Amino acid sequence: MAGSLESLVVGKVIGDVVNMFTPAAEFTVHFGSRQVANGRMIPPSAAVDKPKVQIHGHRLSSNLYTLVMVDPDAPSPSEPTFREWLHWIVVDIPEGCDATQGREVVPYMGPQPPTGIHRYIFTLFKQKAAAMSGTLPPDTRSNFSTRQFAAGNGLGPPVALVYFNSQKERTNRKH
Repeated sequence: MAGSLESLVVGKVIGDVVNMFTPAAEFTVHFGSRQVANGRMIPPSAAVDKPKVQIHGHRLSSNLYTLVMVDPDAPSPSEPTFREWLHWIVVDIPEGCDATQGREVVPYMGPQPPTGIHRYIFTLFKQKAAAMSGTLPPDTRSNFSTRQFAAGNGLGPPVALVYFNSQKERTNRKH
């Protein structure tokens, strides 16, 4: 697990989106047969449909989790308040299940990087309450803050995180 934190620091995920944390859960994210791994390049066309997110653990556990997916590279870094673009939120996901067993509060939106390489970050939080009832995200997907969302909902630090990179695909144009 120390190696996974190192890749999050090198990829500036820790710092830009979340503070340093201690991994305390495991989950996997798949777009079809492609597993998301820190820094792996996945083209937007392979991530159009929502991924399968599996939270490892015991199905008999009463633990519930919240999943947040953001792109911190969408806004202009020159803006005074650097924020993330919100792509997906699922709450009340039971341990040992996949995200379809939770409650989707912000529908999935696949990567749409306009230029350059963008990071798409899946952050997993363990819920302290039996069901999420705190501050829901704003109506707009822009200007989101994973840190503020977690604080507003009493989620504490993340328990797991994984991210992939994506960039705009070239289109084949005939002249």
